Amino acid sequence: MPSLSETAHIALAQCLELKESEKVLIVTNPDTEQAEIAEAFRDEAASMGARPELIYQPVKAQGEFAEDYVVRAIEARPDVVLSISTEKLGKDRIRLAAPLVGADGRPYDHIFDYLLHGVRALRAIWSPSITRDMFLRTVPVDYAAMRDAADRLEILLNEAAVIMVRSPAGTDISFSVFGRKAKRDDGDFRCAGKGGNLPAGEVFLSPAVKSAEGTIVFDGSISDVDGDIVIQSPIVCTVKGGYVLGIEGGDEARRLEKALEYGLNMASNLVRIQGMAPELALSYGTNARHLGEFGIGLNPAARIGGNMLEDEKVMGTVHFAIGANYDDDAPALIHLDGLVKSPTVVLLMPTGEELVVMEHGAFVDSFVD
Repeated sequence: MPSLSETAHIALAQCLELKESEKVLIVTNPDTEQAEIAEAFRDEAASMGARPELIYQPVKAQGEFAEDYVVRAIEARPDVVLSISTEKLGKDRIRLAAPLVGADGRPYDHIFDYLLHGVRALRAIWSPSITRDMFLRTVPVDYAAMRDAADRLEILLNEAAVIMVRSPAGTDISFSVFGRKAKRDDGDFRCAGKGGNLPAGEVFLSPAVKSAEGTIVFDGSISDVDGDIVIQSPIVCTVKGGYVLGIEGGDEARRLEKALEYGLNMASNLVRIQGMAPELALSYGTNARHLGEFGIGLNPAARIGGNMLEDEKVMGTVHFAIGANYDDDAPALIHLDGLVKSPTVVLLMPTGEELVVMEHGAFVDSFVD
């Protein structure tokens, strides 16, 4: 297995194509496993001739704000930002109250997202909760093969009108993706405006707003505001008009219900504490239950272990997220991913043709070699 420095070099060279003299901002948390990885990135970036700056802030949970000095460091527009955090980078209190409008006309409630996507001024990697073992095991992969699979899936998803997903545990849901564009986390962050996770390995998109109908049975793992968990008792979610309106199951189901209530309460608190407009807060609160993402895992080295950063990349699984979407037309303050194992994924094309992409967790038609 490669060392920390060797793995950091692979990421900086193959994923970011780091150049001499580029300014690299690395944000992490002190005295953590993630800090060891961040420090390896700092040292390796310096050895490659770049100009790294490593800053530490306290661990930030789902609803907490980034430290002001972290926000200011991002505002300085480094070429590259690495968030190697125990949990989250932290929310931007200033832009939550007064979003920035990007060159694409969309509002952005975080300076990081604005600079990355809104004006394409930087490239980035974010790896919340990454561990040393995960880093060493899932980062040194065949990125050419992963990107080839992502190419093929992206083309098909962009052409599809509706996606239908079924699973042995009982998932049976369909949703429109007409007009949506697939996104990819394939380790290619070599151009300004690109960013994603390490470990990499998924193609994903946002279901059309209010279009999802059916049942999702989460049976792999799921995100929670208090941490990710491996599911022991499947969580059955009833989705109507794009929103999760019913949740059944055991302890994990009750935790999910509590997390969605937390997302609603967070929005209410922003009116009182941050001065957010009530109508905007209502939108954020309502969308805490909206189906925000559908993704397909592509990393052959990833395995389910109760860490969603890795779990959602597991080849042979799909995942759905409840909460914020990636098209910024259903904003929320939470984004909770959950895994579905052994899925069958069928694309309904505009011609009426039904195209099977995955069957019982296996890609068909040589989507992945």
